[in-house]
Amino acid sequence: MKIRYNAPVTLTFALLSAGILILDQFTGGNLILRFFSIPGKGYFNPASPLEYIRLFTHILGHAGWTHLLGNFSIILLIGPILEEKYGSAPFLLMILTTALVTGVINILFFPTGLLGASGAAFMMILLAPFTNTKSGDIPLTFILIVVLYITKQVYSSFQSNSIAEFAHLAGGACGSIFGFLHLHREPEIREEIFLPSDSQPDD
Repeated sequence: MKIRYNAPVTLTFALLSAGILILDQFTGGNLILRFFSIPGKGYFNPASPLEYIRLFTHILGHAGWTHLLGNFSIILLIGPILEEKYGSAPFLLMILTTALVTGVINILFFPTGLLGASGAAFMMILLAPFTNTKSGDIPLTFILIVVLYITKQVYSSFQSNSIAEFAHLAGGACGSIFGFLHLHREPEIREEIFLPSDSQPDD
C-alpha cells in the first residue's frame, strides 16, 4: 500500500496556495499583494503584462490560514471527485475560466481587491451535483444547493463584511454552466463510446 498523488490538479492547487501563503509570511505580505491578488475598479493597469497574469493567479493568494483552510476544506473534498469525472485538463480549464471570470468582474465593477479560491470552491459545489446525472435531467441536489448556498450569498452581500460574495455567485454560475454543458455533450460522448459494441466480432 502506498500514498498516491490521486488528483494532480486539486493537490497542486492546494499545495501551491499553502506554499505561497508560507512564503508570503516571510515577505510581510508583499508577495501575495503584488502577484497573487488583483486590484479593484480603477486600479487595473492594462499596460502591465503582470496584471493579466494576476487575473488567474489571484485564486492562489489567501489572506491567512483561516481563509485558505475554509476554501480547501471544500476543494480537497469535492475536487478529486470532479477531476476523476471530467479529467485533469478539463478540470484545470474550469478552474482557470472561473478565475478569469471572477477577476474580470472584480476589476470592472468592484472597488476593492480580490484574492482567494472561494470562487473556484463554489464552482465545484455547483458542478458536483452533475457528476452522476443523466442527460435531460436537472438534479434535485443542484436545485437545493442553489437555494441554500446562492440565496445565502445574496443575503450576505447586503451585510458589511470583507467577503466577496460576488465571487461566490460568479463561481457558482460557472459551475452551473459547466455542468449543463457537460450534460448537453454527454449523449454524443456515449454514442462514441458504445457504438463499437453494436458490431459483432468475426468468428
